[in-house]
Amino acid sequence: MEDAQIIALFLERNEQAVKETDTAYGRKLYVLSNNILNNREDAEESVSDTYMETWRSIPPKYPRYFYAFLAAICRNMSFNRLDWRLAAKRNAEVVALTQEMENCIPDSRQHTDMERKELRRILESFLESLSRENRLIFLRRYLYVDTVAEIAARYGISESKVKTQLHRTRMKLRNVLAEEGITV
Repeated sequence: MEDAQIIALFLERNEQAVKETDTAYGRKLYVLSNNILNNREDAEESVSDTYMETWRSIPPKYPRYFYAFLAAICRNMSFNRLDWRLAAKRNAEVVALTQEMENCIPDSRQHTDMERKELRRILESFLESLSRENRLIFLRRYLYVDTVAEIAARYGISESKVKTQLHRTRMKLRNVLAEEGITV
């Protein structure tokens, strides 16, 4: 079923929307959540919570890119569950990712909605400016939370090349943000 049809089911408050969403994107959402949580049960619970939050969000929201909308909710649900589960002892991989990105992207909680929209526009433009390989590596690391080893295996390149590309891409992002007057 097409995304627009699934969204229409949500707008109609038809419970079939959740089933169709699970059929279309359940596996991808589970992998995303499990990459963050490293726990099958917690990942399944986060995906279920994603469906519930999607049900609450549509309407009034009408997502332009349905999977991106779902993935953002799933990531938030997964990180919230991780925070709850590991309150005192943080997952080293997630902490490393957070620290890497904190050096590039400012904390959006300190910004107005208008500033967040501008930051989103800049990030989207930045991602579009990257080569396909760099964009995929960057997204696999920071959106899907893949390890460097997983990315290297996926694309048939060395781990050192992945690390180098990620470092260079973060520095480019930092420079783009600085040019736009956004400081970290």
